[in-house]
Amino acid sequence: MNIPDQTTPGEAAFNPFSGDSAALVENPFALFELLRSMGAVVPIPFPLPGMDRQAWAVTRMEEAVQVLKDHAHFTVDPSSIGVNSLLGRNTPETSDAPTFFTSKTMLSVDEPDHRRLRLLVSKAFTPRYIESLRPRVQEIADELLDRVQDQGQMDLIKDYAYPLPINVISEMLGVPHADRAQIRVWSEALARGLGFGKRDPEATAHMRAFGEYVTRLVADKRLQPADDLISHLIAIEEEGDRLSEAEMISMLTLLIFAGHETTSNLIGTGTLMLLDHPDQLEKLKTDVSLVPAAVEELLRYSGPANIAGPRFATEDIELGGQQIKKSDLIIPFLGSANHDESQFTQPDELDIARTISRHLAFGQGIHTCLGAPLARIEGDIAFTTLLRRMPNLRFSVPRESVTWHYALVSRSVASLPVAF
Repeated sequence: MNIPDQTTPGEAAFNPFSGDSAALVENPFALFELLRSMGAVVPIPFPLPGMDRQAWAVTRMEEAVQVLKDHAHFTVDPSSIGVNSLLGRNTPETSDAPTFFTSKTMLSVDEPDHRRLRLLVSKAFTPRYIESLRPRVQEIADELLDRVQDQGQMDLIKDYAYPLPINVISEMLGVPHADRAQIRVWSEALARGLGFGKRDPEATAHMRAFGEYVTRLVADKRLQPADDLISHLIAIEEEGDRLSEAEMISMLTLLIFAGHETTSNLIGTGTLMLLDHPDQLEKLKTDVSLVPAAVEELLRYSGPANIAGPRFATEDIELGGQQIKKSDLIIPFLGSANHDESQFTQPDELDIARTISRHLAFGQGIHTCLGAPLARIEGDIAFTTLLRRMPNLRFSVPRESVTWHYALVSRSVASLPVAF
């Protein structure tokens, strides 16, 4: 990896936008360690050419938490500081991008808009409701393993890690079963399309189709409400407020995408990490009561997201010994912060019995992942059921043949053939 020793602003310590993703895919831990050795806040190239601005990678826990929680100095919405065109974004009136990218979601606004959107969704996404899903999640996990039990082998991603969460979120929202395979195609395109200034016509076409599908789904639910979250969101009012049509489409597209993508990555990558650490796998098989702690360690060790959504400095500020200028781009590297040597003993070792006071796999602050409780339940049930029913789980292909999907925000296993 060609990473210079100096950290002078303007120099390229590491360019996550270059398209050369090998370092982040094959061995992100070594890259993260090298970045942390360069400082808590490291200059990286700005993702768009011709912009007289600096971008920064935040590599350590305390500074990452500061950026994620200090909404007075760091915003997710560049338009709030008068630089909406900073990342090449167009306005809804002029953009040909799908609705998902031109309408505000919880990910793209700060207070007070964020509170309004989250409150509306949270009324249909209560902790009691999420906890009530445990029996159905268990049924889905068992049904999926029933299908492959007699075969003695499966592709863990295709047969288990993907269909479990997509079925859960689809049933919650009221998405027809027949549409779920197509949603995977759209979701993969959405993951590829999440980038700075990216203009991928194929991905944009898929994302547009995804948005049009959700629009039709909402229209159907307005005509024929059912006992599902889409119908509940349509009906909900909070102090006389409700989601606009554009907000509804954007929110549901986000919920469908994030509602399965994160957990699928947790189950798939987590299983691969356990197979890569047979001593930890054996410990977990011996005592499945360790699964909740193991889920937290797997989230810390190799979580579903490499980075948090970008922030922008609202004014000049010092961060991690660096002088940040107003409108500079700040990217918290969650994977690096979760391996911070000042926070964790032997952070590059997988230890399923580790006591973890906090990690950043689901973010921090007001933008903490709304679906984190559901992801934890699904992870708990998925790993417990898999190890109880298939204690002889092992690779059925050479380890080096396992391949990855890469997007700027995430790293996921493309296929994981196993035998049991």
